[in-house]
Amino acid sequence: MSAAPPARKRDGAATREAILAAAVVEFTEHGYARAGVRQIAERAGVTAMMINRYFGSKEGLFAQAVDRAFGPPTIVGDELAGLAHSLARTLAERTTPGAERLDPFLLLLRSASDPEAASIVRDGVETHVGARLAGLLGGSDADVRAQLGLALVAGTWLLRSVVGITALAAADNERLTEILADMLRPVTGEPDATPPPNAGPDGTEG
Repeated sequence: MSAAPPARKRDGAATREAILAAAVVEFTEHGYARAGVRQIAERAGVTAMMINRYFGSKEGLFAQAVDRAFGPPTIVGDELAGLAHSLARTLAERTTPGAERLDPFLLLLRSASDPEAASIVRDGVETHVGARLAGLLGGSDADVRAQLGLALVAGTWLLRSVVGITALAAADNERLTEILADMLRPVTGEPDATPPPNAGPDGTEG
């Protein structure tokens, strides 16, 4: 009788990563309240007990999933020069009907109203995208301006991509970029767009 094959060595890092990746998907699709630990475990190919072992609780796992979702840049880049236009262009492109979905915003939308999840979502936004934008802006009111900018970004995403408001959904990306950039310049502190040569008082060419 041949000897049984040796048991496969567990890879703790891989297991943790599988759980976290599954959690991001479940929380994004269903929100904090409706995402079940068992469903996350099943998606990750582990037991529910393993989730408690690696993350302590569903709340602890959610906090790590929020960090994972909001950590990488999606809309806010890392260059201050031309920031308003860059933000506007990226937002227009990423909210075009049929574009790849913005998972961090979906996670926020589906979980922020839950009392247990709200503070975690808030901390994730402020720690990652909020701090990234405020760091670019600088100044004593950078946090306020950054969060106003994020409000415009989130509102545009919600109405254009999720609700599908007609005018926004059908808007030409180039024109939408121009309008959004003009709205974002007071936030970024950049001067208004340079008018064309021989422009009249209203900004049109004379």
